[in-house]
Amino acid sequence: MKWEGNRESDNVEDRRGAGGGGGGFGGRSIGIGTIVVALVGSYFLGVSPMTILNLLSGGGGMTTEQQAPARSTPASDPESKFVRTVLADTEDTWTALFSAGGETYVKPKLVLFSDRTSTACGTGETATGPFYCPADQKVYIDLSFYRLMQERFKVSGEFAEAYVIAHEVGHHVQNLMGISGKVDEQRRRASETQANAMSVRLELQADCFAGVWAFHANQTRHILEQGDIETALKAATAIGDDALQRQAQGRVVPDSFTHGTSEQRVRWFKKGIENGKVALCDTFQARQL
Repeated sequence: MKWEGNRESDNVEDRRGAGGGGGGFGGRSIGIGTIVVALVGSYFLGVSPMTILNLLSGGGGMTTEQQAPARSTPASDPESKFVRTVLADTEDTWTALFSAGGETYVKPKLVLFSDRTSTACGTGETATGPFYCPADQKVYIDLSFYRLMQERFKVSGEFAEAYVIAHEVGHHVQNLMGISGKVDEQRRRASETQANAMSVRLELQADCFAGVWAFHANQTRHILEQGDIETALKAATAIGDDALQRQAQGRVVPDSFTHGTSEQRVRWFKKGIENGKVALCDTFQARQL
């Protein structure tokens, strides 16, 4: 992936090494790593299964804690520069797409943290994987997730890492469009199986939005190199609900899916990156996912 020398975003808050608060999630965060947490987090990352279940269900009361201040100057390490550059690229892409539709894109903040950190949705932990909190419009990521991708899921490559960020930004786009709010309202009135099915459509749309970003970023800034798309598709395959369940428990339980199968995640990301059209990412009207 070609990214060196491109613009870096000022909307990154670096809390690494700052520590964080305790408490459970009081609001629902949306993340690419949540199904990873449910299936393998407690074993591989040493996190309490009860904490994981609480995070996934949205239970627990939010505890307000003092957050240590972020770094006053931007970090210059390669990982931080990469994240800033990818976020800037999503900003440029979605600003242009919103403007073309007569709307204004509100840029999200991205928070780098280690171990745990306070959010408007409660306390975020490394084990949750990258996630988006709609209450404060921030994307949260502990960069150790990328090591988990490499070591546990055998997925590596900068474009695969960029896909993770773009997916979470996709949830921010859904929030700005009012989609996630409507889905959360419907989920509260639905059965568990129905609520899970709605979550799947929300996650697959975020995958498609990640593809939309990649399409336009490549059109304008030529970011893609040979093999990049394959690495992103490999990442989407690795974190499909069926693949994770089969790996963790040896069987697949479709009614418990919240992110979609490997095939579905690949299909919707490909739809976005092949067409670059937001309108084609309407997973909620799709008869077949």
